[in-house]
Formats: sequence, structure tokens, C-alpha cells
Amino acid sequence: MTFFRRSVSCRFISMGLIVSMVGMGLPLSAQAGMVPTPTVAAEPAKERIMGLLERSDVRAQLQSFGVNPADAKARVAALSDDEAAQLAARFDSLPAGGDGGASIIGAAVLIFLVLLLTDILGFTHVFPFTKPIK
Repeated sequence: MTFFRRSVSCRFISMGLIVSMVGMGLPLSAQAGMVPTPTVAAEPAKERIMGLLERSDVRAQLQSFGVNPADAKARVAALSDDEAAQLAARFDSLPAGGDGGASIIGAAVLIFLVLLLTDILGFTHVFPFTKPIK
């Protein structure tokens, strides 16, 4: 009688193993494909705008315009995904720095220092107040 019980349990185990082995070879419905990097790397537009509203300089500017930062956050939360994407695209197109005056002054100072150094080394004679070291 124990032989019969053992063979029945072995039969169930072997049938389960056969079904699982056959099932491993069946094709699944999932398919892999390439995903563009900007799709994966880009954070959602609403989160990006909310991050900008968290900055202290942005909050100070909003308050100087008479806008409560909490109201601005509520309005951003009420935006649709398309509207938030359009607003985030506008942020991307805006200039990142000031008016550029400081960079022009910095370039002029750099050119002056290069010319002064080359005058002192004796390679050029641009400024009459320098004396070459040669």
C-alpha cells in the first residue's frame, strides 16, 4: 500500500514538473524595445516647476510681485500635463544668466591683462607705460 501512495505522489510531482518545464518555453506577451534617453531622464514638468517654486530667490521674486508662493503652487498643481509641459518648455527657452554686461567687462579685463603681460615680457609694445624685462 505504501508503494501505491509513493507512486501517486511521484506522479503528481512529475506532472507538475512537466507542466512547469513546458510553460517555461512558451513565449510571453511582453516585448522589449529601445526607450529614448530624454523620455527616461526627463522629470515630469509639474515636479520641475514645483522645484523651481521651492527656491528662495524665486519665492522672494514672487512675493515682490505680490504673489503668494502657496497660491502659485496650488495653480501649478491645477495645471494639466500639457500646460505644465508648455510652461516647462518656456523655462528652457529663457536665458539662464543676467544681461551679459559682466561677461563683457570680464573679457575686456582678461584681454587687458594678456596684453599687459606680453608687453612686460617684451613680445609686444601696446602700452607706452610698460618697460620690457629683456
